[in-house]
Amino acid sequence: MSNELVKYDPELNTVPLRRFTPIEMNLFFSIVSRMRDQGGKTVRFTFDQLKDLSAYKPTANNRFIDDIQSTYQKILNLRFGSRSKDGLDREMFVMFTQFEIRGSAETPYVDIQIYPKALKLLNNLESWVRYALTEFRDLKSSYAKTMFRLLKQFRTTGYAYFSKKDFFELLDIPQSYLNKPANVESRVLRPIKEELTPLFRGLTIRKKYGKGRGKPVIGYTFAWKPERKDAEDVRVSEQQRLKDQLFNIEHNVELTESEKWRAIDKVKGLSLGTTEKQVLAERQAEHDNEIREQAKQELLAELRKGFEPNV
Repeated sequence: MSNELVKYDPELNTVPLRRFTPIEMNLFFSIVSRMRDQGGKTVRFTFDQLKDLSAYKPTANNRFIDDIQSTYQKILNLRFGSRSKDGLDREMFVMFTQFEIRGSAETPYVDIQIYPKALKLLNNLESWVRYALTEFRDLKSSYAKTMFRLLKQFRTTGYAYFSKKDFFELLDIPQSYLNKPANVESRVLRPIKEELTPLFRGLTIRKKYGKGRGKPVIGYTFAWKPERKDAEDVRVSEQQRLKDQLFNIEHNVELTESEKWRAIDKVKGLSLGTTEKQVLAERQAEHDNEIREQAKQELLAELRKGFEPNV
């Protein structure tokens, strides 16, 4: 599968990807990776190219066309724009204007063109967010994917804070979770912690509490070891990437043993519970060996007693 550098203006991170599935996120940012610095020209993606870029699994073209269409329909709901300080002047625009799917062509393709006012999001960037597409697309949880993009905006500082309101809005967390901390912990923070720890060395997540009854959570702080400005994003071998990810998991003191096992399963592409079963089986075998060795030593001690001369 292809690996690309995803690079865009930070404004793209301010727009929540509402109801995007992980597959749709992969398709969207695969398109973004290839549309960079293409100006206003129409860019053609063959189905095979787009499937390869996004690590798309289903093989049927009808299913692929449906997923492309649903992705574009959600892209149309993304609103970019600006507003004057006094609020009297405002403008809004969508990112792509042309999205033509030709599944009946001999080589099926999609033609995409960026809206002129959106050119600044992908062209002649003065500041940007950047990351390797392969790291993004390998993440499973939509919450982990979104937080990965947001943290990469601060990759060289190693620190990011989000108020509870922004956190819920940017990650598109159901409002029903507002008063259900257990759901936020298990369904939002846990996958973020397990999936992003391999990618951000020393990642910690801290809740900020406010004053008042029950000390409510008012924000979330993320910290990690800052990346070098010239850190390589794309030309990293799969072996080295996996080695770095396993190191980050093993040396993160924030993860419980169970969370480390789940994180290892995810980066290795194993079924959840595989590493846990393996570790527990190894521990049981080691325990059984210790018991056998102890019994052996006790037996030898008894035999030696039988040969000791009577005085």
